[in-house]
Amino acid sequence: MDPHRKPVADGVGWPVTLDAVIDPKLLRENPERVRESQRRRGASVELVDQVLAAEERRRSAIASYEQLRSEQKGLSKQIPRAQGDEKQQLLARTRELAAQVKAAEAAMAEAEQEYQRLSLQIDNLVEDDVPPGGEDDYVVLEEVGQPRDFAAEGFAPRDHVDLGRILGAIDVERGAKVSGARFYYLTGVGALLELALVNMAVDQALSYGFTPVIPPSLVKPRAMEGTGFLGQAADDVYRLERDDLYLVGTSEVPLAAYHSDEILRADQLPLRYAGFSPCFRREAGSYGKDTRGIIRVHWFDKVEMFSFCHPDEAREEHRRFLAWEKEFWDKLEVPYRVIDTAAGDLGASAARKFDIEAWLPTQGRYREVTSTSNCTEFQARRLAIRFRDDTGTRYVATLNGTLVAVARAIVALLENHQEADGGVRVPKALQPYLGGRARLEPLA
Repeated sequence: MDPHRKPVADGVGWPVTLDAVIDPKLLRENPERVRESQRRRGASVELVDQVLAAEERRRSAIASYEQLRSEQKGLSKQIPRAQGDEKQQLLARTRELAAQVKAAEAAMAEAEQEYQRLSLQIDNLVEDDVPPGGEDDYVVLEEVGQPRDFAAEGFAPRDHVDLGRILGAIDVERGAKVSGARFYYLTGVGALLELALVNMAVDQALSYGFTPVIPPSLVKPRAMEGTGFLGQAADDVYRLERDDLYLVGTSEVPLAAYHSDEILRADQLPLRYAGFSPCFRREAGSYGKDTRGIIRVHWFDKVEMFSFCHPDEAREEHRRFLAWEKEFWDKLEVPYRVIDTAAGDLGASAARKFDIEAWLPTQGRYREVTSTSNCTEFQARRLAIRFRDDTGTRYVATLNGTLVAVARAIVALLENHQEADGGVRVPKALQPYLGGRARLEPLA
């Protein structure tokens, strides 16, 4: 085991301390802050009061159990010294207490289970300066690059499906034949393009001190629940019921669970990992959307950044993640914009999320290609990931950010760098990863 890791549990089931689900002190002392966060997300405000009531029942059940256990222990010390009727009375009371303790223990377990069930439904607290509103209420922070004027260049841009066919790079027809809708093959230069993008992303991550990881793509329920993907996103997750395992939609899940039930050393933070994995998504609710091509698919590969850091450093780490994502897309020479996602469009685990959206000429609009989220202590509490410093132990903060989601990166590259004959110019930074190619040539 690495010297900075120390297990605190056997990793089976949830941690014993249910305070890890949500900070009970914050909930008791400032419930309105939690209510306001739920309100801004468009989530249940009433749930906060339900959790408060459940936590009070839990505390009361624990107190009752401990009082009965204390009396039971006291009697066990008196019985050996008692005689005659007194001893018989003590024995009778002991039998009564045994039944009461058993009932109190069951009531305590039930109260704890109910508290856990309800508190798991509360989303992470939204940062104060996150834009209000829903999906369409994002704030554009900046626009980088200028979309090409194809009309001025004398030709109409082809979409990535047509370009992929001309280049022998993308085969959606055979993907559908073999696996169904929203599947595809990358062939020839398409396959080489994926490898080039992945290698360029990994090289960049290495330059910033990330540890490369190839994590498992099948995880236990706790990993999914702990990262917040079995709440509002549950319908988009593939589950193998026979094995009780889930296919991950992002390597964020196994990376977050990597240090579950461990206490890390403060002087090792931040711990940064770059995970490469396939990602699987059911795309529930997307019927009829992006049915052409590889923009919205059931499977794609991705290089994901992940950080375990000191909670006081989380906001700064979030900005670093965004800067690294921008650096990668600057290398691809694709016009893009950065948006600050509105509260009502955040995932359950994110306190704040920035998206990079690349310009797609054939759609005449920006489309999301990467995102980075600050999950503060939300995932760490659920997965029991702490760090120790001179003041004791605290939960870490977790952050994630995509360097490259390959399918959409290929779409953006092909469409933005296409030429009139269907060939595609290769950005200078990517050329070394494609054997020096400066251009993807159409098939003869």
